[in-house]
Amino acid sequence: MKTHVVVLCILFLSFSSCKSSKQTKSKESSSSKVIIGSNSNQEINPNKSITTRDITTHSRHLNSSESKAYNIVEYAKQFEGVRYKFGGATKSGMDCSGLVFESFRAFNIILPRISRDMAKNGEKISLNDVEEGDLLFFKTGNRRNDISHVGLVVSSRNGNIEFIHSTTSAGVIISSITENYWDRTFAEARRIL
Repeated sequence: MKTHVVVLCILFLSFSSCKSSKQTKSKESSSSKVIIGSNSNQEINPNKSITTRDITTHSRHLNSSESKAYNIVEYAKQFEGVRYKFGGATKSGMDCSGLVFESFRAFNIILPRISRDMAKNGEKISLNDVEEGDLLFFKTGNRRNDISHVGLVVSSRNGNIEFIHSTTSAGVIISSITENYWDRTFAEARRIL
């Protein structure tokens, strides 16, 4: 019974904080600001398929930005296998920026909705310094000078960087930066947390 009450309270707080952050967003600042909500220390999202125990056990051993990165990545992984849908940001279909936007939003970090605008945020970092939770940006479109794709780093070990993203051909998948296409189209890496 207590568990149900706690989950309901968390759900209520999650939905109310999402509403307030959307209301405070002005039209003038919509393209390139990151908004971190007042509940940014929240460690779980109750709609997530992993358990609260999984997250809090892992989070005890990490500093706050590392645990937040872990939570965001775990949240994003629940969408693996979802089909691609241009402009989508739900389990019925999502595009690359929708996946990243929703994964950060679930933890009260509001990024711009478009990948090229996301690439204007955070700190630019070297590919050698990439960690879990960082963003990778790619120039995959016809206009080679524009960022057109984003992925969220899920692991970085011994130079092998894996990232979750949504592709038009396979939907939400995890890929490696060492794959020829992604290596060739890589543009930059950024740290938001």
